[in-house]
Amino acid sequence: MTLPQRGLTRRQFGAGLASLVTVVATTARSEAALPTIDTHAHVFHRELKLAPGRRYAPDYDAPLSLYLEQLDHNGMTNGVLVQPSFLGTDNSYLVNCLKQTNGRLRGIAVVDPTVSADELRELDHAGIVGIRLNLVGQPLPDLAASEWKGLLANVRAMGWQVEIQRNASDLAVLAPQLLDLGVTVVLDHYALPDPKLGVADPGFQSVLKLGATKNVWVKISAPYRNGAAGESFAKEAYPPLRSAYGLDRLLWGSDWPHTQFEVTQVYAKNRQFLDTLIVDKSERAQVLASPRPLFRF
Repeated sequence: MTLPQRGLTRRQFGAGLASLVTVVATTARSEAALPTIDTHAHVFHRELKLAPGRRYAPDYDAPLSLYLEQLDHNGMTNGVLVQPSFLGTDNSYLVNCLKQTNGRLRGIAVVDPTVSADELRELDHAGIVGIRLNLVGQPLPDLAASEWKGLLANVRAMGWQVEIQRNASDLAVLAPQLLDLGVTVVLDHYALPDPKLGVADPGFQSVLKLGATKNVWVKISAPYRNGAAGESFAKEAYPPLRSAYGLDRLLWGSDWPHTQFEVTQVYAKNRQFLDTLIVDKSERAQVLASPRPLFRF
């Protein structure tokens, strides 16, 4: 240790050193206290009424208690439950689960475009912070129609997000329309480019340009939904996504219980893949904490 500077007493020097140690310790505690948020998971059980016209129905239960165990075992402080498409617009189980967790979880609902403002406010009070448009295998909505304009105006007024699952080429068209209506947009699962093209997909390249709007977020979740080489694609896609969106607009999600991929996927595997994808610990911590304001934690 160097000697105290001339004119500085040992007591002053010691006090300064103690102050520095306190600052470092406080910073370390602050970093350790950062939330770790899983922004994409589903809960359900087989007794729930299924939506007509569904593309898929699980033959097992994924209850709230089991999801909370996944969070605890993998060091996650918070989670976001997304209404499964096969449950349609009946969000009652989702709402019930949110009410049981004292603010640890938030929810993304699926609603009919004609839903009333009062119903949306009830969902908001329960911890819902947005709506999901799962448009895989579905016709694209006419966002210029009066019922969609009304719904999205209510979404905007409540500060909610609109989460979309659709292939990148269609997202490149839909997302700007939503942005024009003043809503916050979240794109699922790396924006789902054509698996044959990966990051070279023109739709994915257009999605990258949306980062400049500062009102679009992308979930770096479920790489296996991007084809057989999903993890390789994710590693290739992360750098341009990071450059285009910044760490504060990338969201990690487990996609638990990995519907239709249950045989090959588990929660821990997907959480560990994030460590491979984002090697830098502080950068990874920032991505895991970044959803806090967006999801109102």
